Amino acid sequence: MAALVAVGEYLSHPAQHPVGDPPRELGAETVRIGIRPGQSVAAWIVRGESGKGLVLLLHGIRADRRQMLERARFLKALGYSITLIDLPSHGESDGARITFGFREAEGVGAALDYLHTEFPHEKIGVIGASLGAASFVLAKPNFAPDAVVLESMFPTIADAVSDRLKIHLGAYGDVLAPLLLWQLPLRTGISADQIRPIDVLPTLHSPVMIASGSIDRNTTLRETRDLFSAANAPKELWIVEGAGHQDLYAFSGAQYERKVSAFLGKYLRDSSAD
Repeated sequence: MAALVAVGEYLSHPAQHPVGDPPRELGAETVRIGIRPGQSVAAWIVRGESGKGLVLLLHGIRADRRQMLERARFLKALGYSITLIDLPSHGESDGARITFGFREAEGVGAALDYLHTEFPHEKIGVIGASLGAASFVLAKPNFAPDAVVLESMFPTIADAVSDRLKIHLGAYGDVLAPLLLWQLPLRTGISADQIRPIDVLPTLHSPVMIASGSIDRNTTLRETRDLFSAANAPKELWIVEGAGHQDLYAFSGAQYERKVSAFLGKYLRDSSAD
């Protein structure tokens, strides 16, 4: 029991730390995007070619915007504008607790509203990895982005906890998962019922690609297929053969670039700008 309490404290403890300056070759500007008085998220904005579209990049748990730098470089080469943010309670963004997507969603929503105003003539896409994907879906944005890529997203926090415990504890994972979930409202003030991306996904009316590794044990193949079933058309499913719960771009490289660039190009490109 004591071990699970310690795990619960670690998982929800903020992952805040200095991120530093953006790589010079990106030509990014550093901004802070307000969520509410006294709270904001840190971001890098790369201005690409007018009319080519903009992509918001959202990292995974206990990481920061640097996790998405390789995606940013590949998208910059295609002419896209790019925004990378630190999710709330991560990197240089404000926040008191990691909430597995619930309050992180507020930062994503604020970033999307800011970009909608700052880039009024650009189509907007989103790429979210794991926590970043869940945070986007839970954000219920004020407008539907023009293209969305959801990578390795858990359907519910209960599934996420159970899957991870089963990796280490086998069948005992299902028994012990409630003891971790029981701590959630005590530490964060929210319940597991408020962190169910699969329930919110049907409200998203954007073209969506759902991607996950074929041997991902943190988000199983069955769970990924359930997410795909819940999503609205137009939609694409990409199962990355041989990948686990890991950075799909780092794993698949050129294949990732082909798949994602084709998907984004289909929905974000303004043909009059080419």
